[in-house]
Amino acid sequence: MVRIAMVAGEASSDQLAAHLITALKRHLPEAQFYGIGGPKMQREGFDSLWPAEMLAVRGYAEVLRHYRAITRMRRQLLRRLLQDKPDVFIGVDGSDFNLWLEKRLKARGIPTIHFVSPSIWAWRKNRMSRIVESVSHILALYPFEPELYRGTPVKCSYVGHPLADVIPLEIDRRAVREQLGVAQERPVIALLPGSRQSELHFMAETFIETAKLLLQRHPQLQFLVPLVSRETRLQFETALWKLKADEMPFTLMFGHAAEAVAASDAVLVASGTATLETALVGRPMVIAYKMSPWSWRLMRGMRYLPWVGLPNILAGRYVVPEFLQDEATPENLAQALGNLLADRPARAAIARVFAGIHRLLRQNTAQKAADAVLPYLQKA
Repeated sequence: MVRIAMVAGEASSDQLAAHLITALKRHLPEAQFYGIGGPKMQREGFDSLWPAEMLAVRGYAEVLRHYRAITRMRRQLLRRLLQDKPDVFIGVDGSDFNLWLEKRLKARGIPTIHFVSPSIWAWRKNRMSRIVESVSHILALYPFEPELYRGTPVKCSYVGHPLADVIPLEIDRRAVREQLGVAQERPVIALLPGSRQSELHFMAETFIETAKLLLQRHPQLQFLVPLVSRETRLQFETALWKLKADEMPFTLMFGHAAEAVAASDAVLVASGTATLETALVGRPMVIAYKMSPWSWRLMRGMRYLPWVGLPNILAGRYVVPEFLQDEATPENLAQALGNLLADRPARAAIARVFAGIHRLLRQNTAQKAADAVLPYLQKA
């Protein structure tokens, strides 16, 4: 039996991996998938040996608080994989955790595939030597990434982004609003403060204060707030109560971020995969991000691209505004969102740029990724 080990700790990684499992099972219906993965992977038959939530922390300060538990889990997983070797190991994003594993597995002759190129183009280009010694093959989501690996022993295949395959090229806003019960005539802003508890810790209150300012200037506004878990919903509700905003026109949703974005006129979104999803839905946005001061000082020192938002990186210019750390104030965010609401031609121009990004990333990603993995499983 073909045995494929995988690790995916984030919600976005869980989705990527689930699509890949589905595609691989078309060719290898009896294959066994195991390691660390989330609910979407588990619905595809994946056997998760530890909860994926243990890996869903971001920022140096946050990782340090969980360092012992994470390293203990990683050592235990390595021992298990070396004792009972898989035919291939696929690390899905999470490079700090996965590259460590991949280096040791590759040294023992196990092919290692890393799905999602580490962001050497944005933050830490000096990690290339670590990637070379750890990874057999990179599956890249973005078209500019294979060139980064030219001249190295690491194979790199551009496979596109699965969200571009899943999200339609055109979405009927009126139909989505009708489905969600949102009034057609009201202006709507979607608030996406993040998928992790650590993100809401730093951003929930800022997003709510931004909404307060916007409501003063646009009394008819409605806010849609998709949240991924009971924990993050409780965090947001607690922030609403603390800021005496629980009577404001917020509609809190479990998941359905794509629908909330599709129903909106503009989006306030935490930097990350959600910015790409918003672009693929075709809605203008303001990007914000805050983390612990210590984490920010470290990250700022390693940054060399002028942008952090994926839509701006893919466009190679500022298509939408970004406000990071101390600049992510309610006043700045409300002003930028208000500008978008007032400028219909600007919103249309942004949508045209996003449509081009959508077509570029629409590559039937799951099948392309499976095609890259299958040669490593021929012997098995």
